[in-house]
Amino acid sequence: MGLMSHATTTPSPIHATRPNQVAVGTIVWLSSELMFFAGLFAMYFTLRAQAPEVWEVETGLLNIPFAAINTTILVASSFTAQAGVFAAERYQARRTGSWWQAKKWGMQEWFILTYVMGSIFIGGQIFEYAELIHEDLTLSSSPYGSVFYLTTGFHGLHVIGGLIAMLFVLGRSFSAKKFGTHEATTTIVVSYYWHFVDVVWIALFAVIYLVQ
Repeated sequence: MGLMSHATTTPSPIHATRPNQVAVGTIVWLSSELMFFAGLFAMYFTLRAQAPEVWEVETGLLNIPFAAINTTILVASSFTAQAGVFAAERYQARRTGSWWQAKKWGMQEWFILTYVMGSIFIGGQIFEYAELIHEDLTLSSSPYGSVFYLTTGFHGLHVIGGLIAMLFVLGRSFSAKKFGTHEATTTIVVSYYWHFVDVVWIALFAVIYLVQ
């Protein structure tokens, strides 16, 4: 009986897991963000139906190959962010090998790479804006210009928000004496947001660049 009692009261090891309450709160908030982007999609399709001739002319200004490369970089950053989550869940903040041994990277290395890729995406978007403005496609030049800059611009702001969140996560991990459950939870929550902005961009890319 004593052995059985001891076996039933021995606590199980604690592991970093997906945070239930925090995850639910984050998902609810992202749902509201999803509704916001749904409104932007509705505006895009409404204006396109009203001025199809404008769409036919001005979509020809888009550099689809460049946008596809930029999209690939952002989508790939979701995989690096998730690799950082896996490292955080096993409480590995830093690499245990050389920089060339990606399998031994910790959360910090994966999130730094994700941050760089997200920054490249934003830089690419700014470059694309500059090229389109040079072609006289501006926010006020036409209904297409307005909806293009609003949809992609608001998404870009969300990406910048994700980059700021990553800096916060990295700062906490570097300053923490011990990388524990709280740091792992923060990493997971930020990854939810990053995956969200990636999925939204895939939809935007398909609608704006492919289904013109």
